[in-house]
Amino acid sequence: MDPNPLMRPAVSLEEKGLVRKSVESSNSLSFTAEGEKYLKDGLPEIRVYRKALSGKGMPDLAPDEKQFGIKWAKEKGLILIQQGKLAPAKKLSEGEIERYSGAYLNGSANGAELVARGLASEKSSKEITLEITGKGAAARLAGSEGETQLTSEMLRTGAWKGKQFKEFDVTVPARSAQMGKIHPITHAMERIRRIFAEMGFEEMEGGYVESAFWNFDALFQPQDHPARELADTFYLEGEEPLPEKKLMEKVKEAHEKGWGCKWSEKEAKKRVLRTHTTALSARTLASMKSTPKKYFAVGRVFRNEATDFKHLAEFHQVEGILAWEGATFRDLLGMLREFYSKLGFKKIRFRPSYFPYTEPSLEIEVYFEEKKQWIELGGAGIMRPEVSYPLAGTYPVLAWGLSLERPLMMLMGLNDIRTFYKNELGWLKQAKVKL
Repeated sequence: MDPNPLMRPAVSLEEKGLVRKSVESSNSLSFTAEGEKYLKDGLPEIRVYRKALSGKGMPDLAPDEKQFGIKWAKEKGLILIQQGKLAPAKKLSEGEIERYSGAYLNGSANGAELVARGLASEKSSKEITLEITGKGAAARLAGSEGETQLTSEMLRTGAWKGKQFKEFDVTVPARSAQMGKIHPITHAMERIRRIFAEMGFEEMEGGYVESAFWNFDALFQPQDHPARELADTFYLEGEEPLPEKKLMEKVKEAHEKGWGCKWSEKEAKKRVLRTHTTALSARTLASMKSTPKKYFAVGRVFRNEATDFKHLAEFHQVEGILAWEGATFRDLLGMLREFYSKLGFKKIRFRPSYFPYTEPSLEIEVYFEEKKQWIELGGAGIMRPEVSYPLAGTYPVLAWGLSLERPLMMLMGLNDIRTFYKNELGWLKQAKVKL
């Protein structure tokens, strides 16, 4: 039941001493889809512990057991890792295992940890009770306070002149207006688009389905790289066409010289859901006719990984590139300072780093005043010659990028990145974006 329509008369009655109000607050936990899954299949740390007991090793672990189970099993003192192999840290009986799982998943002593792991969400509720006082029971309320509404009919006929109206208290809580609102992700995307436009960049656009050539090969990622495995990439049925032979031969030559292995056209034709918007940068560089040119992209990308409170299987990525023979590393730093300053960050610093497609590379860190700490908010660098020369015949190409949801999650004070996509109307109505 919506309590808002009742609040105004309740406050009025309480102020007059006609009713007595009491408020009781309570918190409750409800399991998320991931929590429900673990109720059915068992906690990943318990599954890892059982496999350690039975002598099984790392290759026998399921993806969520590798990603979450090992971490939590070690933290709970259930397993040891000795020379890369699993070993039980202690012997637990079946009854002790069941008691651990039951006590953990009922949330009685681990509510905060369940919420932090994204296995449960906490809801707060208030129960307001109104009790009639002796004064209220004796009062004769009917017709004693006059008119409560000034209607258009009263104004038209002038009937309001002969009536007495109830006083209106503007401080009493009232029902909030129901109106449309831009989703925080959409708001952030449009803000970033405006910033890039102000800096003279053109937007790159493209489809979600790519060939392995544009997603991996054009970016000098070896064909036996672990990121190409099913555990990280969504592969689709069928094949995608390769580009013109001249470009394909340049990329092939870069791979065979740089990685010392035979390059496969069949591998390059595989159809994937793009894992990064850098595939758009590769296509754009290959079709570019002249320099200097500045481009940006804001788009959705896909990773074949388990979702949790800080990971999504699909999310948005932002990136910018500048192709110009006269560009320098100092130009890159200047553009980064301008971009992040326009996002609203006053303190910005750079740290050396490593990324597969750029060299030299750096991480951008910004200072969050509310958290009083530096947080990494993107990567940048100069594209390797093995990437830019085959595609555009030019060097250098400056590039930088960041994920959209994770920094936005920090700016909005969220503990679970999945909140953006739960479609909880209550949260969406009150959410404020600080960009």
